[in-house]
Amino acid sequence: MTSRPRRMPRPTALASATAAGLLLALAAAPSAAASDAPAPECVVYHQGWRYTDVVNGCAIGVAVTVEYTNGQEAPCRILGPGERATFAGYGTNGNYVTALRVCAPPPA
Repeated sequence: MTSRPRRMPRPTALASATAAGLLLALAAAPSAAASDAPAPECVVYHQGWRYTDVVNGCAIGVAVTVEYTNGQEAPCRILGPGERATFAGYGTNGNYVTALRVCAPPPA
């Protein structure tokens, strides 16, 4: 009895190749890291002792993170037009916000 290699159905092969390419691209991308690019000027923040509110005043969605004086990590958040997000405030140690940066959100 001779065994013949079976052919994979075309949709399955295409889906497998696409998934493999996507996984390679995600593995090469930094995870939720801030870039050197500042957030657009239409994204603004208001900081207080407990919270820092970030508001997207842009006409498009923006992924942003907050940069603090002590280098504290902040999550990357995607804000649609007119949306707001809350980050940590400056607290008792005076850890003030120094900038808003665009970032790459973590994969879903």
